[in-house]
Amino acid sequence: MTDSDDRSPEQRLAALGLTLPAVAKPLAAYVPAVVSGGFVYTSGQLPFVDGQLLTTGKVGADVGVAEAAALARTCALNALAAAASAAGSLSAIRRIVKVTGFVSSAPDFTGQAQVINGASELLIEVFGEAGRHARSAVGMAVLPLDTPVEVELIAELAAPSATSAFSAG
Repeated sequence: MTDSDDRSPEQRLAALGLTLPAVAKPLAAYVPAVVSGGFVYTSGQLPFVDGQLLTTGKVGADVGVAEAAALARTCALNALAAAASAAGSLSAIRRIVKVTGFVSSAPDFTGQAQVINGASELLIEVFGEAGRHARSAVGMAVLPLDTPVEVELIAELAAPSATSAFSAG
């Protein structure tokens, strides 16, 4: 870590009362995460808990900002599970490089950044300063399964892989 907290990401996650969930099964023709060179790339992760989508609808109409931010946090936890599965563990991740968050938005909703903060804040809580990342928060007309939020990430590995690896979950 780049900050003074020397706890591992696993220890930080446990201190938050969280555990990595099982990696969500792909809904189509893709894998949850891929390792290429020194990075792990996750597919977009939805707010599934125990195989169930937590809610549906558009943020700013059916879903409030606070609820959507909590959903983004769940998406980020699922993305960490996919990344850790591909990398071998959370400790194999040096830093979070980039987060892209998609928000199914009512036509007049402009608070996408506040929604995706739910994901960003979890990553900082788990990785400390190494969790601070570049980010895009994008409003969408609709997302798969009518989910309000989807999050994907790119993470740098502590020890780059000599070959590419795929995680089928």
